[in-house]
Amino acid sequence: MQKATGANERQTARPGQNGGASCISEKKRYEQLSEDDLWPEYLRTRNHIIREVIAERYAPLVKYVAAKVASGLPQNIEFDDLIGYGAFGLIDAIEKYDPGRNTKFKTYAVTRIRGAIFDNLRDEDWVPRSVRQKIKDLESVVTSMENRLGRTVEDTEIAQEMGISLDEFHDLLKRINCTSVLSLNDTGHSSKDNERLSLTELLESPSSLNPDSMVERDEIRKMVFDVIMGLPEKEKKVLILYYYEDLTLKEIGQVLEVTESRVSQLHTKAIFRLRTKLDKVRSSLMT
Repeated sequence: MQKATGANERQTARPGQNGGASCISEKKRYEQLSEDDLWPEYLRTRNHIIREVIAERYAPLVKYVAAKVASGLPQNIEFDDLIGYGAFGLIDAIEKYDPGRNTKFKTYAVTRIRGAIFDNLRDEDWVPRSVRQKIKDLESVVTSMENRLGRTVEDTEIAQEMGISLDEFHDLLKRINCTSVLSLNDTGHSSKDNERLSLTELLESPSSLNPDSMVERDEIRKMVFDVIMGLPEKEKKVLILYYYEDLTLKEIGQVLEVTESRVSQLHTKAIFRLRTKLDKVRSSLMT
């Protein structure tokens, strides 16, 4: 009887072992497929093994985006933490990607990865209280001046309003540069499922949108587009080249024929203005 029991136990173990081998075999099969073949299969089955294969293929993209974000952050921020945040963003991108929208997965994933990193940085509240207060003061001054003048204000005007020199104003921008981590996911929400919409999604081709949400998104898209178009020309170019063309600050400097430090300054001002203006857009949408 004992021998028979032992034989039965060995037979019971075999299915599990074969199942493990089957998973490995299945993963190898998916690894050999092209991306054009993988996505239809994943969208049809939502197979976790396919998701894992796609995530592994785009793991280097997480490191790339994390490195770009890290270049503008204090040294006390751990790079491995950024990669971890970005990995969650990649999985989120895989699960929510819709090939029907005229957007490449890499473009969509970069937005989600960057957004996940920024969201987690905000949750940790790593910005010193004194710096955060300076940001609020500057935002208050800029908002007040633009409401009063009805236009985008110049650096010299802001400096004069704050009672500081232009050099002191630029020094202030350098100090708050590392806090300029506006996620391009922070533009609004879809009333249908409360999911965040990125600028890339808002500015996508109207033909890819569901008719039920087209009117609402058209309105939001126009608002966001107007905000970007209202930025000074060089700041607008920096945003487009950095977030849409995926160029580094050094590469943007070569395109605009300015120094990398000047590009960093333009980026800080562009993000600052964009954040202030988008706050107004969000407020108007909620009223």
